[in-house]
Amino acid sequence: MGIETGLSGRVVVVTGAAAGIGRATALRFAREGAIVEAWDRDSARGEELGKDLGPGAFRTVDVASRASVEEAVAAVITERGRIDVLVNNAGIVRDAQLVKWKDGAVAATMTDEQFDAVISVNLRGVFLATRAVVPHMIKQGSGVVLQASSVVGLYGNFGQTNYAATKAGVVAMTQTWARELGKYGIRVNAVAPGFIATEILSAMPQKVIDGMVSHTPVGRMGSVEDIANAYVFLASDAASFIHGTVLSVDGGLVPGT
Repeated sequence: MGIETGLSGRVVVVTGAAAGIGRATALRFAREGAIVEAWDRDSARGEELGKDLGPGAFRTVDVASRASVEEAVAAVITERGRIDVLVNNAGIVRDAQLVKWKDGAVAATMTDEQFDAVISVNLRGVFLATRAVVPHMIKQGSGVVLQASSVVGLYGNFGQTNYAATKAGVVAMTQTWARELGKYGIRVNAVAPGFIATEILSAMPQKVIDGMVSHTPVGRMGSVEDIANAYVFLASDAASFIHGTVLSVDGGLVPGT
């Protein structure tokens, strides 16, 4: 017999749900019988996902926009009556070196636009969604807030000043909110994926992918389902005493080796 998750009938919001880890997570919760509210800016792919969510639904939401987030939360509360789980999965990358130095001069830098875009979605988006949802969880006396950190938030990564900063910030938010919200029956945790086989990797050279695998002791990339399973476990009743933690799902990744 498997773990009894207790998620059947619970209302679960998953941001960044149109593709990759977010899509797998939304579908995984739906298989547990949860009512999934899938959010993303990509309406076309999101509508396709919505067809597979049973009683759940897709909404076009920009997590970087306060108005968009608050409107979506209000709609979910009106239609569903509650929000039991929030999965802050939405994220983007805009990679560049802080300063690229070539032939004794600055050849390029990470631009303001690259930095601000990632901060806006990956950090501000987590803040806006959680701030909008938490009052309803407090009224309920229960809830689970989960967010996507990353191993790069713990160890850094070449060319990802902006992304790594947001993922480290998510860790700090998780630990802070755990202190603030536990007394209301709200659990807060984060997942830190390692190298995961997503669409982003399709543009990478094979030698780069091989290098990622060589740093992972289990000898493979992670799958989107590996991360979805972690979210479902942390949201479940089986994880009722896990709070304020960051769960690395990385195949034993050893940075710098």
